Amino acid sequence: MKLFLLFRLGADHYALDATEVAEVLPLTRLKQIPGAPAWVAGLMERRGQPVPVIDLPALATGVPAALRASTRTVLVHYRRHGGEPGRLLGLRLESATQTLRCPPESFVDGGIAGASPRYLGPVRNDARGLVQWVRVEALLPDEVHAMLFADTAEEAAP
Repeated sequence: MKLFLLFRLGADHYALDATEVAEVLPLTRLKQIPGAPAWVAGLMERRGQPVPVIDLPALATGVPAALRASTRTVLVHYRRHGGEPGRLLGLRLESATQTLRCPPESFVDGGIAGASPRYLGPVRNDARGLVQWVRVEALLPDEVHAMLFADTAEEAAP
């Protein structure tokens, strides 16, 4: 059995592997990053370290997260493609207030190749309808990863 944090994008349900979640916070005040894509919400400070925050609804749908009581800033352990040491990445998520415990193999391939963003994984059918697994390591396009984690990109360069 695996634990997942559930959230919504519009009417649809999505899940994050809870082992990738470092902390769930209320909405936090952010410093804007001039020149960043509109879905990069900004920077926050956590335990003396700057943490970039992306607005997942804005990335996925073009509509920023609604500022509601159920909207959270979720800190995840971001390891690009499962490689380099993990860094904290903040995700602004709507309705991130419930969890799901289920076997990971209950998620199956959705059968749509190439048409959906690379961060969208397999799906699971339950009482909510289809719940789709979001792959944290695949959230950021390479150019945005390089902008938000410049020191990591420099370390990896030959």
